[in-house]
Amino acid sequence: MASGEYDGVVIGSGPNGLSAAITLARAGWKVLVIEEQGTIGGGARSTELTLPGFIHDVCSAVHPLAISSPFFRTLPLSEYGLEWIYPPYPVAHPFDDGTAAVLQRSVERTAESLGADRAAYLDLMQGPVADWDDLSRVLLGKPQLPEYPLKLARFAMHAVRSISRLAYSHFQTERARALFAGIAAHSNLSFDRRPSAGFGLVLGAAGHAVGWPVPRGGSQRIADALSAYLRSLGGSIITGTSVRSLSDIPPARAVLCDVTPRQLLRIAGDRLPSAYRNGLARYRYAPGAFKLDWALRGPIPWTASECLNASTVHVGGSMEEMAESERATWSGRIPERPVMIVTQSSLFDSSRAPAGRHTGWAYCHVPNGCIVDMTERMEAQIERFAPGFRGQIMARHVFSPAKLEQHNANLIGGDFMGGVQDLRQLLFRPTRHWYSAQVKGLYLCSSSTPPGGGVHGMCGFFAAEAALRECA
Repeated sequence: MASGEYDGVVIGSGPNGLSAAITLARAGWKVLVIEEQGTIGGGARSTELTLPGFIHDVCSAVHPLAISSPFFRTLPLSEYGLEWIYPPYPVAHPFDDGTAAVLQRSVERTAESLGADRAAYLDLMQGPVADWDDLSRVLLGKPQLPEYPLKLARFAMHAVRSISRLAYSHFQTERARALFAGIAAHSNLSFDRRPSAGFGLVLGAAGHAVGWPVPRGGSQRIADALSAYLRSLGGSIITGTSVRSLSDIPPARAVLCDVTPRQLLRIAGDRLPSAYRNGLARYRYAPGAFKLDWALRGPIPWTASECLNASTVHVGGSMEEMAESERATWSGRIPERPVMIVTQSSLFDSSRAPAGRHTGWAYCHVPNGCIVDMTERMEAQIERFAPGFRGQIMARHVFSPAKLEQHNANLIGGDFMGGVQDLRQLLFRPTRHWYSAQVKGLYLCSSSTPPGGGVHGMCGFFAAEAALRECA
């Protein structure tokens, strides 16, 4: 453990923990970040999971919220090696007939490709895209009276609905419904739960407004740039050090924890007020992820050629099929044909694999803590839309929910989201106190606080702002 007096100690080096540390360091505080794993990054790590020379993103891979983050925009991350790559299409969604629906950067071109739903798509997306700069500041902010009430009200009319209700009421065609539903499936909510449609609106609008970029060299580059900037401000980071209780860390004016409620109870439960402790114990975690990474001989051989121009491919078929898969997951059953999020960063970033080779990254939703091996089901789903895919596999790496949690303790039962993001847990996340742990100088700064999951650093920024106000 590093010695010396610190103004602030941050537990966890994910994007939120590093953002909290940077916010404190910019205010002149002496800051220490403590990371349990041997490398920094939390949900923004990359490494050779399969074969030498194949760089795989361990958790997050594509970053529309990072490029939209009001906090990241204030940081000189490009000076510390972070470079963004923008594939031609943010999203493709293949169908069994060999075609694909595509979200293009242009709202108008995307709408034109949807035929009878052209006008409906424009009606849904043009406003959020035009207002994206203002909306992103609100949506990635704290739950409070909005700065742009009229713009947010127009957006909220649709956003608070479920995927199924919005898609069936708004679109006539299966192509438009499936494209929207695949994007909204990132919510990790059942299609009949609110506000799952909001995730489709946010991520769809971001795709048009700023794209779904990938970092050159892998998501690790985000964490590396944040940590390099923190060190330039005088901050310190130590890795390979577990924090089992608050007595394991040096004294400081404020301690910020980039952990979920379960770990906070373990670390500081004996110091927390009983009402707050009980609130944390009631916090609900989302379904988990089963994740595969592949070293490939060549690109995934999608039947629909449009998929080769997209950073992300949503594999799941029709909206009805996807809805059944997510419904099964939420009811504790194993989906036979899982909805999959597939990324293929090496198509656009040659640093990810040896010359002529490629990487594949994919996950599907499963019940939290699921122990069923989904490998065969997932590979069959890709083979369905990309015949010959299995013949391209040189090696694979499997992350079950348990292995994901072993790699990153914040991924409880494989939950990528830091907890369910339904209406209640978006507004009161993890409790009505948000960042404050109800002990002077102790704060929560993970994605279990507003504005929730994603690589954007805003949870850490807001928690650090609270610490600066209350512990100056």
